[in-house]
Formats: sequence, structure tokens, C-alpha cells
Amino acid sequence: MIASCSDSDEAIAEASSADSQPITLDVYKSPTCGCCKKWISHVDDNGFQSKVHNRKNIFVIKKDKGIEPRYRSCHTAISKNGYVFEGHIPAKFIQQFLNEKHPDNVIGLSVPGMPLGSPGMEVGDKFQPYKVIILKSDGSYEIYADITSSQEQI
Repeated sequence: MIASCSDSDEAIAEASSADSQPITLDVYKSPTCGCCKKWISHVDDNGFQSKVHNRKNIFVIKKDKGIEPRYRSCHTAISKNGYVFEGHIPAKFIQQFLNEKHPDNVIGLSVPGMPLGSPGMEVGDKFQPYKVIILKSDGSYEIYADITSSQEQI
């Protein structure tokens, strides 16, 4: 086995170890947020292990991690290699992202706001199309996935 100190290699190692053990996500949320609890159940049911950190002020973490206000949601998850996953991102896209190599300026993924029908925001069969975006350290973004139906989240 070859080891390296770069973040990209850590991401690949983290993703490849997913078969043997769940990837841990540190999830920062408000103690009273019900949709965050539902999203945590979603990712845990799909191969992740969440370590929950209830905080009264999670905006400090978002700012510290470089998540611009326009890209924020109600909770922030952080992988052990430092990638951020902001909001109601389907677990399959987090797994896919962690299996890929990214430039150094990529900080993670976000689903800004709280789109109806996204994981943790389910209300019957209602669904609001949304985008999963790649966050960059300079505050810019690019579209990672365009979700137009609830089936695309599975």
C-alpha cells in the first residue's frame, strides 16, 4: 500500500474504505431541528455513520469552513478529510463526490436552502427540483447535479 499526505489521496483512501467500514460524517446542527434528524437518518441508512454535534450557533462553523451565506442550509456535515456537505444532499451524491478526485480549491457540496422533497424534507409526494452544487474556496460554485425528480435522489 502506498500512502501520501495530500488531501486528494486522503479522499480516495476515505472513499475506498467505504466497503469495509462506514464513512463518518461530523454533522453540526441546531438541537431542535427535526429535518436535520431526518437527513441524518437518510445518510446513516445509506452507508454513512454520523457523529452529531448539537450547537446553538452553527453559523460559526459554516463561516470557518468557507461556506458563503447564499449556499447555506440548516446543517453542515464534514468528512474526516475536511470536505463540507451543506444541507439536504442525497447520500448517493456524497458517496460519489468522495469517490472522485477534486482540485484543491473545492471545499465540498451544497444544496442551498431546504428544497421540499429533498432527503429530510419529505412531505408526502411533494417535490421541488433543486441543484447540488460544488463549493469552491473563492466563493464560486458549479453545478454538480440537477435533481428534477425524487427518483434521482436514490
